[in-house]
Amino acid sequence: MTKISVVVSAHNEEKNIVECLKSVAWVDEIILIDSASSDQTVVLAKQFKAKIFRRPNYPMLNKNKNFGFAKASGDWILNLDADERVSSPLKKEILVVVKKNQQPAGYTIPRKNIIFGKWIKHGLWYPDEQLRLFRRSKGKFPEVHVHEKVTVKGSLGQLKNHIVHYNYRTISQFLYKMQYLYVPNEVDNFIKSGKKIYWHDALRFPANDFIKNFFRLQGYKDGLHGLVLCLLQAFYSLLVFCYIWEKQGFWQFEQKNFLSQINIEFKQIKKNLRYWQIKAKAIPEVIKKILLKLNR
Repeated sequence: MTKISVVVSAHNEEKNIVECLKSVAWVDEIILIDSASSDQTVVLAKQFKAKIFRRPNYPMLNKNKNFGFAKASGDWILNLDADERVSSPLKKEILVVVKKNQQPAGYTIPRKNIIFGKWIKHGLWYPDEQLRLFRRSKGKFPEVHVHEKVTVKGSLGQLKNHIVHYNYRTISQFLYKMQYLYVPNEVDNFIKSGKKIYWHDALRFPANDFIKNFFRLQGYKDGLHGLVLCLLQAFYSLLVFCYIWEKQGFWQFEQKNFLSQINIEFKQIKKNLRYWQIKAKAIPEVIKKILLKLNR
């Protein structure tokens, strides 16, 4: 009989762990890697007969995930985070695919991101495919950077139903993870790559990120939520530039025609904005008014 193991790595997740494990109570084995929690995470997890392993809370988050994969005994591993839930349709789909005689080595699963209380259906946040279901010993994290994904030896399939991800619940949570987790990691990877930044990247990084997410990936279709998230993502890109600049010693750039060069950059940004405004066509009226004000 084919068995499934769920692996969850958690640090102080008492607010999430019960609903998470409840959604996978049907699997054959639950592995919880507790990353030095100081709350009731472990106590609550014991209600679900989880096999619990205590580990340090490493900055490289996926180190504990790999440890959990090694402890799993199921034929298949379902990798889950504490703020995620397996929907009933996804449960049924998983049970069907793992019983087939000929399958891929792993499956990607779309995520339904709930951010600030709303399902975000556009931008970076949907369909947000994640490789979460794979054969034991076939997948692991490279442990190189925070945003890395599981790599699997073999072919991949794709499931249709969602993992529900209760992502950022507050602005403070978004900003905290941005500043103390994601931005430093991205900055370190940029420095290691040997790439260079230039003064105009202080404008281009955030502007390009906003245009990509709001227009090209249709973030505007999520209304005010989409607008705010795209602006926060642009701020993320600005912080990446600033921290790289800091690590490079706050080098100076001063020229007599600096304002003229700034104006050239803004003209290009405005040109790109105008292009995507036209391409987007039917933008909600409230967004049109905001964009008109930005243009002015």
